[in-house]
Amino acid sequence: MTGTLPAGYRRLDEHRIRENIGLGYDAFTTGLVIEHRPGRTVTELDNLMGSALSGNTAPIHTDAHYSSQTHWGRIVVCGGVTLNLVAGMTVRSTSGLTIANLALDEVRFEAPVFTGDTLYAQSEVTARRRSTSHPDCGIVTCRSSGHNQDGTRVLVFTRTFLVPTDPDAVRDATNY
Repeated sequence: MTGTLPAGYRRLDEHRIRENIGLGYDAFTTGLVIEHRPGRTVTELDNLMGSALSGNTAPIHTDAHYSSQTHWGRIVVCGGVTLNLVAGMTVRSTSGLTIANLALDEVRFEAPVFTGDTLYAQSEVTARRRSTSHPDCGIVTCRSSGHNQDGTRVLVFTRTFLVPTDPDAVRDATNY
């Protein structure tokens, strides 16, 4: 393969490329907004498994009859499931090469999520600095949000993580 390399890939040899996962410190500029794709449609199984794994068996999340009698008229997806899905959607581009997650702050659930909703995520880089304790890393903070198929923001949170300053060295060392 010759010619221009597609964005988001690196060349391994003449006939082989590899997709990049995660950004390095220098790619995170304050104010940068990343739209994460693909979206993710929430299933009943997502909600039931997430509720069961967390031990959150509140009837609003698990009992269709109970939920039908509430203000919402149906099961509401567990907030922990929504947070995990949206946060997970951000990982590929933001913290795919992370060394450590440092903080999850200011989590706000702003609208209910129901099975069948499709979620989309975006992250804005709000701060970054070189790490003093890990000189080969930088500390990045993003404000991430999840929106449903109608554009309604359902969740917002701030996450801080440690990323390498030389992402290609990490990719080479780990075969990524």
